[in-house]
Amino acid sequence: MARIDLDNIRHAYRPDPQSDDDYALKRVHHTFVDGGAYALLGPSGCGKTTLLNIISGLLRPSEGQILFNGNDVTDLPTEARNIAQVFQFPVVYDTMTVYENLAFPLRNRGVSEDIVDKRVREIITMIGLEERAKRKAQGLTADEKQKISLGRGLARADVNAILFDEPLTVIDPHMKWELRTQLKELHRRFGYTMVYVTHDQTEALTFADNVVVMYEGEIVQIGTPEELFERPTHTFVGYFIGSPGMNLLPVEVSGSSARMGQTVIELPSAPSQQSGKLELGIRPEFVSVGRSGYPVKVDKVEDIGRRKIVRARLEGQEIAAIVDEDAEIPAEAHVSFDQTHLNLYSNSWRVEMHGEAGHGA
Repeated sequence: MARIDLDNIRHAYRPDPQSDDDYALKRVHHTFVDGGAYALLGPSGCGKTTLLNIISGLLRPSEGQILFNGNDVTDLPTEARNIAQVFQFPVVYDTMTVYENLAFPLRNRGVSEDIVDKRVREIITMIGLEERAKRKAQGLTADEKQKISLGRGLARADVNAILFDEPLTVIDPHMKWELRTQLKELHRRFGYTMVYVTHDQTEALTFADNVVVMYEGEIVQIGTPEELFERPTHTFVGYFIGSPGMNLLPVEVSGSSARMGQTVIELPSAPSQQSGKLELGIRPEFVSVGRSGYPVKVDKVEDIGRRKIVRARLEGQEIAAIVDEDAEIPAEAHVSFDQTHLNLYSNSWRVEMHGEAGHGA
């Protein structure tokens, strides 16, 4: 496995970029530690697949260096980087059996047949295709073909990293959960360095130890699922992570008080600094609905099973709260906030409160 250093990477698809807007990747400076499991998470067009292809060698960055275990691989082709890449759509050899598909990359590297057989049988068991081992791939379902593709990426024990580019797109929901579970187990057992691209927050949060959230060609936060939920460093992270996403309310701040219209909300403490556009962020999970607090107008209540989403307006601003399924919604409803989970943002970036431990991207 490898430690992967991205040293001030920038990439533009046009030949003569003039400004940041011309770059698909604006600047990425980060280390994927040896044996880590990472997810690159963000919407379509944010630069995550571009970054993955730069790591794999399918793209050469316009600027910066890529290092594997301290060695510069920026100009090395894919085959010289010793990585495995699993793509969005299954890449298999239809005329080969499942066994032969998995054996192919090992035989290509001159691995002895006894080791090939042992490793392939192990992988076939891991991906649950024992009964299909002797069947040709052309007769298999999309789920089964992607299992082969995943298995082939896992077959080589000597890879520096395994890269996944939205590998579960064609997989049905139940199988997605099963394959994610298998990938986590493989990572736990063998310590592969894994980088997993997805736009699906559930996939990212359940797979990765650390999630790299990308937005408009930049990394806006790197953290554990808990850190992304509790302390989003950028309003995009607050909006993108969670369902519904974080409530963002435009405010003016004086000392440790935030004002929105006639509503004054007390902050945990005074912010360390503030300027520009200020927004107060609070997750729907930390908004309570009852008979005391700030008066709101309830627009609708959505029943989502064991919980309900209350959609309301506070000083004309939309706000969502998540409550228990049997919670009473008063006719004259009020909301209150868990003060310990309030976040303040200045020009979309989180502002630390005095006395608060730092949280960074």
